Amino acid sequence: MTRQQARKPLKPVNRKPKSSVELLSESELMECIENLCNSKAEEFRFYGYENVTGEQVWACVSENYRRGWPRLNRLVNDILSLKATRFMNWLMISVYKSDPMKK
Repeated sequence: MTRQQARKPLKPVNRKPKSSVELLSESELMECIENLCNSKAEEFRFYGYENVTGEQVWACVSENYRRGWPRLNRLVNDILSLKATRFMNWLMISVYKSDPMKK
C-alpha cells in the first residue's frame, strides 16, 4: 500500500449553531467583576499587603477607562494581570492627590 492509499479522507467538523449564546445581565457582570477584584485583593493580602480591598483594585484598574468600558476579555486581563508594584504606585499617587495638607 502506498502512502496516499493509506490516508483516510478528512471528515467535516460538526459545528453547533451559534444561537445558544447566553449573555450576562449588567448586575451579573458587575458581580463577576467584583469577585475578580476581591480575588486580586486577596492575592495581594497573601503577599503581605494587608489592607487592600477589592474596591481599591477596581479603582486602580478602572482609572484607564475614562473613555468607556473595554471589551470583557481586556477588562478581565487588566484585573488579573495587575501587579503589586503598579497597584502600590497608584495607591501612593491617589493618597498624594487626596492629601488635604498638600492643598
